[in-house]
Amino acid sequence: MPWLERSTMSIRREFVLLAGQPQSNVRELCRRYGISPRTGYKWLARYREQGDAGLQDRSRRPLSSPGRSDPKLEQTVVQLHHRYPYWGARKLRSLLMTAAIDPPHHSTIDAILKRYDCHVLYHNEQSQAPANRRFEHPNPNDLWQIDFKGNVPLNDRRSPCCHPLTLLDDHSRFSLCLQACQGERLELVKPHLIEVFRQYGLPLRITADNGPPWGSNIAGGLSKLEVWLMRLGIEVSHSRPHHPQTQGKLERFHQTLKREVLHRAFSDLQHCQQVMSRWRDEYNHYRPHEALDQRPPIERYRPSPRNYPEQLPAIEYEPGDHVVNVRQTGQVYFKGLNVFVSGGLYGEKVAIRSTAEEGVYDVVFIRKTLRQIDLRQRAT
Repeated sequence: MPWLERSTMSIRREFVLLAGQPQSNVRELCRRYGISPRTGYKWLARYREQGDAGLQDRSRRPLSSPGRSDPKLEQTVVQLHHRYPYWGARKLRSLLMTAAIDPPHHSTIDAILKRYDCHVLYHNEQSQAPANRRFEHPNPNDLWQIDFKGNVPLNDRRSPCCHPLTLLDDHSRFSLCLQACQGERLELVKPHLIEVFRQYGLPLRITADNGPPWGSNIAGGLSKLEVWLMRLGIEVSHSRPHHPQTQGKLERFHQTLKREVLHRAFSDLQHCQQVMSRWRDEYNHYRPHEALDQRPPIERYRPSPRNYPEQLPAIEYEPGDHVVNVRQTGQVYFKGLNVFVSGGLYGEKVAIRSTAEEGVYDVVFIRKTLRQIDLRQRAT
């Protein structure tokens, strides 16, 4: 699972940052992170007193400290560059502010980088100009964006490719999942989503493209993944075909992931996962984001108060509905007719609900109307 490859330090830091947010439920976070409330409050107290050093079993020397002289400031800037070679002067300036150093103007930091022959790495890709207008949902977990980031070749004959599974919160840009998968099948995606839901709770809505396993190949149909998410009370939407702007934040995340991580060679899936997990922690906890006023995503993210149910809740339909089971063929039988609904609904219950028109019925799954049955067109 995504966090099994992460260090104890990164998990503890994520916990205290989320627990320190206003109106956070510390005890619920302790349950999700598998620790006792006593341990959770201990980490919080140590972090408030000592910062990151308080989360380690052994003390460490801080990266930087206030009141350094100019030569030491330059040395700190150079050290930060070597640690984050893809970050420009503005992002490095934000790190200096986080470390309680009074930072110079970003142009001064740029000059320091040039003086020490420190070049920001772009891999021959032009840096995109920031968008003039940004659209984002007002709260964390209002919308998550999910997709795979292509095929990453591996030096492994048994698993020659890695398919990075990515999941991003629209409001905060917080990376909820970055998982190395062998393929893009439902049985590979679902276990990772369950772990995400257990850790961060359930979103109101998830958006994805139209390809498998996200969408159905049949117009108006539902994929098995959509059905499962709807059973969890999550609304599912899809981007328009050949219109990646619908998931613009995730596309931008993919560009950054490709530039900073996926350009290198990986021996196998485990190696790829280890590198991506370290980078995900860096992206969430430290990396200043221009769209977030140069703050890291974790400062805007809050876990969802909607807990993941280990057992799917029962579906309740309206009194008077005719409730039937969807057969393996994706069909339902109603008043002598075999009507196709969706192959992804096999084994689920749908409601056949009368409408204002005599002889016309809606086929409904939870709150979604899938199609209509018009008995008036039945052959006599």
